Order: sequence, then C-alpha cells, then structure tokens
Amino acid sequence: MVQAPAPITTTTDLATGAIDLIRKAGCEYGDVRFCTYRHQNLYARDRSLSQLADNVSSGFGVRVLLDGAWGFAASPHKTLAEVERIVALAVEIAKGSRLSQQTRVQLVPVASYRDTYITPIEIDPFTIPITEKADLLLGLNEQLLSYSDRGIKKAYSYLRFTKEDKTFASTEGSLIQQTIYRTYPGFGCMAIANGDAQSREYERPPLNKGYEHVNPQDLLTQVERVAEEAIQKVHSPKGPQGIRSTLILKPTNLWLTIHESVGHPTELDRVYGYEANFAGTSFATTDQLRKLQYAAPWVNFKADRTQAGGRSTMAYDDEGVPAQEWYVVKDGLLVDYLTDRETAYRLGRGSSNGSAYADSWSSVPMVRIPNLGLEPGPEGGSHTATLEEMIADTEDGILIDGVGSFSIDQQRRNFQFGGDAFWKVEKGKVVGMLKDVTYHSMTTDFWNSVDAVGPASERQQCGTNMCGKGEPMQIAQMSHACVPVRVRNIQIGGPS
Repeated sequence: MVQAPAPITTTTDLATGAIDLIRKAGCEYGDVRFCTYRHQNLYARDRSLSQLADNVSSGFGVRVLLDGAWGFAASPHKTLAEVERIVALAVEIAKGSRLSQQTRVQLVPVASYRDTYITPIEIDPFTIPITEKADLLLGLNEQLLSYSDRGIKKAYSYLRFTKEDKTFASTEGSLIQQTIYRTYPGFGCMAIANGDAQSREYERPPLNKGYEHVNPQDLLTQVERVAEEAIQKVHSPKGPQGIRSTLILKPTNLWLTIHESVGHPTELDRVYGYEANFAGTSFATTDQLRKLQYAAPWVNFKADRTQAGGRSTMAYDDEGVPAQEWYVVKDGLLVDYLTDRETAYRLGRGSSNGSAYADSWSSVPMVRIPNLGLEPGPEGGSHTATLEEMIADTEDGILIDGVGSFSIDQQRRNFQFGGDAFWKVEKGKVVGMLKDVTYHSMTTDFWNSVDAVGPASERQQCGTNMCGKGEPMQIAQMSHACVPVRVRNIQIGGPS
C-alpha cells in the first residue's frame, strides 16, 4: 500500500513549497517571507497607565519577478492552499505590471544562504510581567510629579518592545530564519510657568537588546536631573534669532540631523526618483558620486548593519543579502549609497549592500537606512576634541541636547532642526539654559562647517524606532551612532 505524503505543516515546508511554485510559473526570481511580529507598548501619563497594547501580526508575502516586472501578494492565512493562491496572484500581478513597464527590472546576484540568527539578549522582555513594567512607569511619573510645587505639571513614561520572527526563502536557494528583539524605554515631563510650557525628556536609545536595556536604576537616577532641567528651561530666556553662531551638538541631537540629511539622501531608490513621499528624492545624484564634497575632510559616515545592538542590526536583509558595513561618506566625499538588489544593478554594482527592509509580511521590501553613524575622530587628530574641549575652546556658542521639531525640503538640501535642551556657551563655559532654539542650514554647508569631532570614548548609539517612508507608509528603525561635533557659523532662528 502506498502511503500518502505527509501534510505540509511547518513554515519551512510552506516556504519551500512556495519557491517550487514560483519556479514552475517560469519566474526569473521569487522570494517569500513568513513573518510574525509582536509589539508591546506601555505608556503612562501622570498617575495612570493610559496605554497598554500587546499585538501580534502574522502572515506571508510572495514577491516574483516575471519578464522583468514585479508582482507581490500577501495573506495572513498560512496554509498550502493559500500559498498556491498567493503565488498565482503575484504572478498575475507581475503580468499586469509588465504591460505598462518601460524598463525591465534586473537584479545583482546574491549567493544562497541557509542560516539562523537570533538577536543576542540576556532577558526576553516578553517574560517580564506587565505589572512590573507598569509599576516602573508609574513610579517614574510619581517621582517627576513630586516636583509639582516647582512647576512640573505633566509626566509621562513608556516601554516599547518588539519581536520579529522571519523565515525567508528565495529561488536563489536561500532559507534564512531570523528572530529580532527590540527594546526602547524613556520618560519626560512638562514644566509650566509664566504662561509658558516646556518639556524635557530622557530615553535609553532604541536598541536591539532585551529587557536588560531598560535598566530601571538608570531611569530612576535620571529623574531629578530631567525635572530640574525642565524647570530651568521654562524660566530661561528664548534663544537668539537671526544670528550666526557656533553649535556644539551632543549625539542625542546630532543623530536626527544625520538621519535626515545623510541617511535619506543616500537611499538609492530616492536618488533615482522611485521614492518621492515624505520629502522625497535627493540632491545627491549619481553624477556626483566620488565628486561631491559632502562634508569636511575629517568627517566620515559609515553604514553598519553588523553593529552590536544597532536598531537595524540583523544577519540578512529582506532580500537575503548578508549584513555588512561600508562608507557612505569617506574623508568628506560622497562614495556610496544604500542599495537593494535592483538599485545596485542600475548603479552598475556587482552586489547589493543589503539595505532592503519591509516592515510587515504584507509590505514590499524597499531601500531603508541601515545603522548609519558618524565615525569618531582619530586619537590625536587635529580636528578631534572631547565635548569638554569643544566647550572650553568656544568663545560664543550654543550647546544642544536631545531632539525637537525639524523640517527638510524635497531634495534634502535645506533644513531646520530644534532640540530638547539648550545652553549658552560663553568664553569657554556653559553659563545657563536657553529655550526655543532652532538651527538652519543647507546639508553640504552644514557638514563642511564641522571643525571638531569627538573621540571614540564619547560615541553613543542613538537612533529612531519610527522612520516613515513610502506610500503606503512603512515604518523602519535604525541607529545613528555618533560623537559630539562643533559646527561653526550656523544660522540660528529666522533670517538675519
């Protein structure tokens, strides 16, 4: 008696089954991602837990390349019948796309990999009881509100955790399983006085770590400083308007300027005009590669998807390309971009640098900023200085910590950034807080005006868990490890 074949039940079986169907359909390439995402968010406002969300999203997406045109389809139902339906639908969509496509999509090659990766963590954040997490947040708020007689009228705190389980398979022969953990804690408060309200925040930067990154003791020991600075800030004079000044930027402020004025402009899909949403396109066009003096010669920006704890760190991107590191700006010169397999081919490269990412099983991978940071100044370098040395060597300037509002134009040239806390620097000393400071510049003018870069000992891994791109919008996360810098002759406030 002939036995019936064993039913396909595992994710691996479903993934390899999908790849077999894609090959049978005659596609020149195809991949499938089976993903489960868990997001847990806690937010406490004053003396109550105002948000508690613990969501799971699970499904799979199939992407095929047929006759040089993409097709994509997705489903939350992980069954063999649904895999067959979704593969067929993706193939039909590719056929429809081909009717209006003028240029055939071609991809750079990638080797096949069979591998497993799990973010190194000490404590799984999802094993910690909700009550323990809530008690921590409410305790932080209670301590902040103990300053209410001095003007602290609002307090908030948050904990955010993510776990991504992804199985990727492709017609190249890859089968890759990855589990990514992410942790993000922080808090803040608002002081009110004299008809004004000013906030101050503290966060442990969003990183790919476990619950150990929360570090409750560190959070609790920061409360007094944060409350005191919020109180000082609300009573401080407004920052200057319409002048040029020297800025000393801490990593907690600088990372966002890197993100917006270096990260997004060097996404190659944006450069080619594929992406025009959210201040889309870029001034850093490919005719300027290895020609554009993006920054001062002592300024270097490196992408690094292998960085320990980095928010974008994983072993492979969502096209099965291994994580790697490379310079985007070297000695101030634009030397590379952030690519996926399609844009790398158009640029004439032999391989992708692994910058493809999709935020969901139902999303198409696109070029996303990986971890992208400002390299420290070399020890003993003529433009290397500690934060303390930068301040001591500044006759008149402003020290900025934390992020605030920002804006940047469609080409990523002209920008404005604020901050969370500001101090006046006079004759080499910090002399008092300011409030409502913004700085304005053109991207290349700004980075070419950097005259001091901090050493490796002052490097911090700052970054974001909320970078939006595309239409429909996708959310990605990345670190921008950097050091303090000093920037000369920058516009403060409105036009002079």
